[in-house]
Amino acid sequence: MKLTFTITKNFKTLFGAAAMFIATSAVAQPMVFNVIADSPDHNYLEAALIQEGLDAVLSDPSAEFTVFAPTDAAFDALAAALGTDITGLLALPNLTDVLTYHVLGSVVPSSAVTNGAIVQPVSFTNTLKLTVTGLGGVFVNQAQVTAVDLNAENGLVHVLDAVLLPFETVVDVAIDNGFNALAAAVIYAEIMPALTNPLATYTVFAPTDQAFQDLAVAVGIPFEDLFAPESISPEELAGVLVYHVLPSQVLAADVTNGAIVNCLSQVNDLKLTVKGTGEAFVNQAQITATDILADNGVVHVLNSVLLPNETVVDIALDNNFSSLAAAVIRAELMPALTNPYAVYTVFAPTNEAFDALASALGTDLNGVLDLPFLADVLLYHVVSGGVTSGDLVNGPVPTLNGSDITVDLTNGVMINDATVTMADLFSENGVVHVIDGVLLPPNLGVNENTTENIAVYPNPAINTVQFNGNDTYEYSIMNALGQVVSSGTTANQSISVSDLETGMYTIVLNNQGGSLTSKFFKN
Repeated sequence: MKLTFTITKNFKTLFGAAAMFIATSAVAQPMVFNVIADSPDHNYLEAALIQEGLDAVLSDPSAEFTVFAPTDAAFDALAAALGTDITGLLALPNLTDVLTYHVLGSVVPSSAVTNGAIVQPVSFTNTLKLTVTGLGGVFVNQAQVTAVDLNAENGLVHVLDAVLLPFETVVDVAIDNGFNALAAAVIYAEIMPALTNPLATYTVFAPTDQAFQDLAVAVGIPFEDLFAPESISPEELAGVLVYHVLPSQVLAADVTNGAIVNCLSQVNDLKLTVKGTGEAFVNQAQITATDILADNGVVHVLNSVLLPNETVVDIALDNNFSSLAAAVIRAELMPALTNPYAVYTVFAPTNEAFDALASALGTDLNGVLDLPFLADVLLYHVVSGGVTSGDLVNGPVPTLNGSDITVDLTNGVMINDATVTMADLFSENGVVHVIDGVLLPPNLGVNENTTENIAVYPNPAINTVQFNGNDTYEYSIMNALGQVVSSGTTANQSISVSDLETGMYTIVLNNQGGSLTSKFFKN
């Protein structure tokens, strides 16, 4: 009995100690490294931490950490993207930097994460950009947080579905170069995860802060309220911002005049213009700086915010006005007519109208596009403001060319000698009316700022035109396209026009006293 008692007493002593150990174990928590090592989904991360000697660091009970832990599937995805395997990833020369880019030197629970927060990890190569979406999704750069607040004695672990890389992205270019409004817009629109993707390639056309201030003025919203729910939703703003992004890298040297390129927006395309002066535009916005390189693309700076609105140019492009579109591109007028903040009325000649003009000139479309005053001809088809068919009245209407067109409603709708064949094609920056002829401005090729008008007669002319005065002049007669068809010296204030074909002409008289000009019609 004594022996039995002794054994029983010792057993009770041992059992009590075991119970105390079990109770202590239930209270004690593992270190953040142990949380990772004990997870069946983090074998690759565990191996990488051990290889780089970071297991001991993350097991330090005197430190505090937050670890964003990519799963094995995340490492597999990265390896596939890089054309390697986990062995290749473990051989990366900057693996320690990559791993410490996932670690914060403090405890940050999920409840403390705010949208747009930019935090410094243990790695100083780059910062981490945090996003909290309206639907409750949480992202660290491009990686989504799939599990949160795995507690450890020395910190927390949050699980990620992608590996973070400390690359400089197009977002970093914006942040590091003072694009404060653009950065705020990207945060509010919740598109930070897309643009911080280190494995994507982008071209970003980045509006300056002044461009966003100009936008606020144009839409009548205080600048401080520009990115607010009462002004625009995150989804709507995202639609505007992705209109500034191409899904590939396009350097300044690759931009060509008239290129129409697809962007991340599905609403509209971007229209590129390179003028003969070297100035480059995206829609209406001028590119003021180029080729700011990032690890996932390139940034070009714009002086205006782009809007994916349908413009009068889109009406032409979408309705097969290919000759008119080619002329607008050649005349470098795309920036003006794609301006979403302006309103225009365009009288749009059909392809057949351009063919008829080319035939009359004895050339082809390329010959028409080579006309020296092509821009003047096109601007003669554009009226400022939105003029619908119901607004038209008989009489003159000023155009952007500076000369008037004449509206005649006597028999249908005539604009000069062209008939409106289709009216009221509406866009978000104006209205288009289709006409069956190309309009030719009366002052084509004449600098009205340096000439005075003079009366010539008879008008219409048959064989000659005459003018009053006794001075001798060098004269030039130009057709409606600005081409000189006759020239010489006046002898008796009478000039022969018998060889000219029927049509409208401009005569310019020059001598030491100055220049005189007049229009006349030849029967």
